[in-house]
Amino acid sequence: MLILSLILLFICVIASFVFGSRVVGKSDLLAGLFFSEVESYGASVVRERIPRTVFSLFCGAALGVSGALMQAVTRNPIADPSILGVNTGAALFVVCGLAFLQISTAAQYIGLAIAGAMITAVFVYGIGSMGRAGATPLKLVLAGAATSAALSSLIGAIMLPRSYVMDQFRFWQVGSVGSANWSAITTFLPFLIIGIILAIIAAPALNALALGDEVATGQGVRTGVLRLVAAFAGVILCGAATALAGPIGFIGLLSTHLVRLVLGTDLRFIIPMSALTGAAILTISDVSGRLLGSPGELEAGVVTAFIGAPLLIFLATRMKVRSL
Repeated sequence: MLILSLILLFICVIASFVFGSRVVGKSDLLAGLFFSEVESYGASVVRERIPRTVFSLFCGAALGVSGALMQAVTRNPIADPSILGVNTGAALFVVCGLAFLQISTAAQYIGLAIAGAMITAVFVYGIGSMGRAGATPLKLVLAGAATSAALSSLIGAIMLPRSYVMDQFRFWQVGSVGSANWSAITTFLPFLIIGIILAIIAAPALNALALGDEVATGQGVRTGVLRLVAAFAGVILCGAATALAGPIGFIGLLSTHLVRLVLGTDLRFIIPMSALTGAAILTISDVSGRLLGSPGELEAGVVTAFIGAPLLIFLATRMKVRSL
């Protein structure tokens, strides 16, 4: 599975360099990657696509791991940042930053998006935990959907009287990796590293948590601290990616279910493989959007929604939505 994923990832990277509004040949590809002194148009196109490709890999990895963590923490097989409303919470804070604080830098976007994602995640989990049964999968999804709808209305209320905010937000909202640059990637990278390290460290304990709180506690796991750490890692990954790429949905859902289908339920394998699979899915979605929308392009968030929405419907109607 690892070798297959790496091969698939390599193919996605090459496709991202080659395909777009202009398809480049082998000589231009090699010149753009390895010979900076060559100044042909095709080589310059390849160089322009490098940061976009790198960011799509990083962003897809972050969303893949975030989805795996949220599914583990909530014990909900259809948990995803977009489904639980976390993306919308991040979007609300970004809109507030644009409207009231005039934010412009990547660090400002990331800081506000992470704050919004954290507050929304805590709120949704709190609402979903009410009642005697606690945080069941169905209650969490319903709480996430209701919260997302309410926050979307609030976003609209903030934007409508402010046309300049709407102009900035409407491109970001679709979800795209096309505006990536090295400065944004450098700002994003520490959040990616911290989130993935925390996820890998928490994976063995999350396996115990999947057996139930009582079993996990009997094995020495501090379930409250574990949920806090894992949720924090998932939120900073989702928030940082959403801040720079927009609310791209379903990557966490797609990647983790594909990995779980092959490798089973061991999070020690699911988390790193979800990172690779998420990176590949977002990169190939970006490439597909360029080809489908040629001579323009279709944003990656639109492509992932076309793929992810039918999968969510299938999971909701054909599978028994139960705790993991």
